[in-house]
Amino acid sequence: MSGLELPSIGTADDKGGAIFSCGLFDTEMVRKIAEMLLPGLATACVDHTTGDVFRTPASVAVDLRKEFVEYLTHRSETFLAESVILEGEVAAEASDDPYEVVCLMVDDFDTMKRNLLGRISSWLLSELREDKIDDVVQEMEMSKFWSMDRREALAQTLLRNVDYKAVFHCESRFNFAEDLAEHGLVCKFRSADCSNEGCNVRFVAAHMDHHDVVCPFKVLLCEQNCPASILRREMDRHCITVCPMKTVNCNFYSLGCRATVPQSNIEKHISENLRDHILLVLQRLHKDASPEDLKRRAEQLESLASEKIRAMQDVRSLTFSIRDLDSKVPELPASETVSSGASDEEHQVTPGIAEITAQVES
Repeated sequence: MSGLELPSIGTADDKGGAIFSCGLFDTEMVRKIAEMLLPGLATACVDHTTGDVFRTPASVAVDLRKEFVEYLTHRSETFLAESVILEGEVAAEASDDPYEVVCLMVDDFDTMKRNLLGRISSWLLSELREDKIDDVVQEMEMSKFWSMDRREALAQTLLRNVDYKAVFHCESRFNFAEDLAEHGLVCKFRSADCSNEGCNVRFVAAHMDHHDVVCPFKVLLCEQNCPASILRREMDRHCITVCPMKTVNCNFYSLGCRATVPQSNIEKHISENLRDHILLVLQRLHKDASPEDLKRRAEQLESLASEKIRAMQDVRSLTFSIRDLDSKVPELPASETVSSGASDEEHQVTPGIAEITAQVES
């Protein structure tokens, strides 16, 4: 988008003194209106020649363009008097969006130019009509029938006439050129460049804040709170690929662990939840065991797990290691506490930790 720097407009006041008008516009609105004019003209050309074997849209384009420009200019000049001023007040229903106002004017012109066949047939709702309009627009663009510069010049005139709240153009006026020059440095419709390295977009100063929140070249802190600073356009890729704080499933998701943690904390999660992961392995090894027995078994195996087992990060390695450990360690009884009155034949003494460890290592 290029900034549209307009020359100052010299007029005369009631006393004959020189008056200098700013003459700057919201370039985005000017471009938006200008882009709408060509399809509007193409629609009028197509609907005006519907079913006519002697005329084509191209054959009437020149005459209709002249009429189109005159119609829009006149309508825009009388817009305030006809549509906005109502008994000395601004009508509440009057739109203050110049694009919307001009669109309605274009639609009125198109309606006015439809021939009888177009009015009484189903032509207006047909897909063939839309395709024909698209073809005419493309032909006009390729032949440069109505250049963007000329359409923007008309769009500026229309905008100035219908923007009665001066939201999209500057109405400042000055008696001296020097005052106008100073105003040009601060006018909200002055052309501005993006300050972010790599961005070549130009816009009016009024849109600076809006551009800043969408500029793909703005450097931002990582959205997931990692220490990195990333270009906005690369943020999504960073967050789902290399960011250490991206959320991932636990490595033992396939076993049944449904925890999601930042990638940088995955080792800590595995270390802190070793018993839960052992329990998930045991549930597969002993499908008929009760939950209480499995929990006691998981607690026992966790206390015997080597540092190598504790450091395992994948399902396969942990499953094989826990299965091997489980096969070497005798089961704990339901209770490790023996009453003082029980005989030696009524209970078995639970092997001590040192004895179990020796069995595992052997």
